[in-house]
Amino acid sequence: MTIQQLLKTAPVTTLLLACFIGLFVMQIVTGVDANNPSTEALVKWGANALPLTMMDDPWRLASSAFLHIGLMHLLFNGFAMYFFGQIAEPMFGSAKFLALFLLAAIGGNLLNNYVTWQSIIEGTGQPGLSAGASGGIMGIGAALLIAALFKISVNGMMLNLKSLIIIMAINLVYGFAVPGIDNAGHIGGAITGLVIALAFAIGYRQRLAVAMHNAATQQSQRLHPYQTTYHCGDQGSHQHNSQYNEPLDNSGHHGSSPIDQSFSLNTDSIKQNAEVDNNDSRLDNRNINTPDMHGSDVEKVTAVNSALKDNATHSTVESKDPIKPSFIWQLLPWLVMLIISIGFVWWWQDIHQQILQVLKAIE
Repeated sequence: MTIQQLLKTAPVTTLLLACFIGLFVMQIVTGVDANNPSTEALVKWGANALPLTMMDDPWRLASSAFLHIGLMHLLFNGFAMYFFGQIAEPMFGSAKFLALFLLAAIGGNLLNNYVTWQSIIEGTGQPGLSAGASGGIMGIGAALLIAALFKISVNGMMLNLKSLIIIMAINLVYGFAVPGIDNAGHIGGAITGLVIALAFAIGYRQRLAVAMHNAATQQSQRLHPYQTTYHCGDQGSHQHNSQYNEPLDNSGHHGSSPIDQSFSLNTDSIKQNAEVDNNDSRLDNRNINTPDMHGSDVEKVTAVNSALKDNATHSTVESKDPIKPSFIWQLLPWLVMLIISIGFVWWWQDIHQQILQVLKAIE
């Protein structure tokens, strides 16, 4: 896929990749080592560093997602963003995709800070720093995993659930096997993306159910635009559907079986009712004036025609307006992301207060 195609298909993905590369170039221009940047340089450029992030610089929770520690780190995350972004962004929409990436990155950094802080309290760890888009990318990967599980298609193509599981598993195993990898950031990002994608998938399923119902209704209306039903008093359990285009056969057995005639697609209900009334009148006249029929036969036919007229009811398959999906299903992903954001603010405040209490106790 060319840059022009990527920009058209996934503009946010293109923008994120441009930010990753642009920030790295700016670091190189200012003298930062391309392969082994110093701790001071990373902190200066916005790395996630405890306790700074949990004190006066909460913005590092987001800025660190655009910063990479060396060229290989940038290439690896850039390729993953390119691979996942061109699939996930058209699926979720550009706005939701961007919010998903940012929240997953923040969630990963918060979990990293929480784990680091707990290890410091227990005396088994020390302050450190982290950087990279891995948390956000893992969130996107987890979201695609949910999309494959719910069989959500992208441009008519289904995602391969097995391949996604393998890719996510390799990333997690690699993080545990290689020292210096932010496993907490990966896991926190994946969990955040998983929750957001579940909300999206549930809303998608509800909207799809409504769309399928509307399609079935429209197809039914095209096949049966009009129907007239007659309920005879003598045969209450039988329904007779007839257009009355043919005269009644006096030699037949009245009421023995339903009469099914298809109505013309271009005939409206007023014309049909008029035809029924006229035909009923002709039936009455024809039946009564038939000279070859005995008196008892005439009375039977007259009784049947009278019952048809007295008990006939006309029901039209009316055109129904399409059902619109509830607005709540469209808002559900945004509501879940709002709740997650509020939860992240509370989590940051909790860790922040713990650090302040420890610092106060030391003083």
